[in-house]
Amino acid sequence: ALLPYVPRVPPVPLLGKLTATTFTLERPRGVFARLANASDTVWLVVALANASDTFRNPLSRDAVPPYEQLPTAHAYMTLETAVAAYACSAPSPAVLRVGGDTACGGHGGRDPCNGPLPSPGPYRVKFLVMGCHGPKAETKWSDPILLRTAGSPSTIDPRPGRRGSDTVVMVALLASLGAALVVAAIGTVGAQVWGSLCCRDSGSGTFTRRSYRTHHIPPALPRTLPPGCRCSPPGLGCFVPQPPTPCPAK
Repeated sequence: ALLPYVPRVPPVPLLGKLTATTFTLERPRGVFARLANASDTVWLVVALANASDTFRNPLSRDAVPPYEQLPTAHAYMTLETAVAAYACSAPSPAVLRVGGDTACGGHGGRDPCNGPLPSPGPYRVKFLVMGCHGPKAETKWSDPILLRTAGSPSTIDPRPGRRGSDTVVMVALLASLGAALVVAAIGTVGAQVWGSLCCRDSGSGTFTRRSYRTHHIPPALPRTLPPGCRCSPPGLGCFVPQPPTPCPAK
């Protein structure tokens, strides 16, 4: 039976939704309930986009194409899951990650491997319900899914582009303008400081220093001289004239 369900990558932003080796799918819920039994399993078929039309569903589990045959068969089947895990009420993650198992592959085991995808694709996927007697139902193929690719270091040009020259000129002009503003500001501050230290004589046009006292001791006020006191030469003090003494008798 062909189910009217189309697998797709979630349209909402999601961390790691597409990488160089993995991609994420929405988890189908309630899609297989009508056509599957409890003992059936659901597989995910991963095929290169140009090989999806020629893929033939396997008739038994032993004929399932393994992950290791992707380079030659261009398709493989993985994520074998019980039907009950896709029920609407099942407590399971909302997305499936394809290619997220780095520990499987190359060991020759029969367990389905969900190994990293070896190329960017594009890929197409579908879900296939397998019972004890072979395929029972399948969904439609998805749209092509292209993985991310990393750029080669040899393709990176280390030289700056031509469009960056205008930016360089603009930065240089802004730097020159900033330097001029700084110089002008320094000159203004210096002039104010110099004006506070010196004053300009408006009459002679020469600069004079402000007078200042070397100490704050006030000068001594002159004392009132006593009557008849005459000042001697500086440094000798004052004296009062005395009347002449009479000569001693012989």
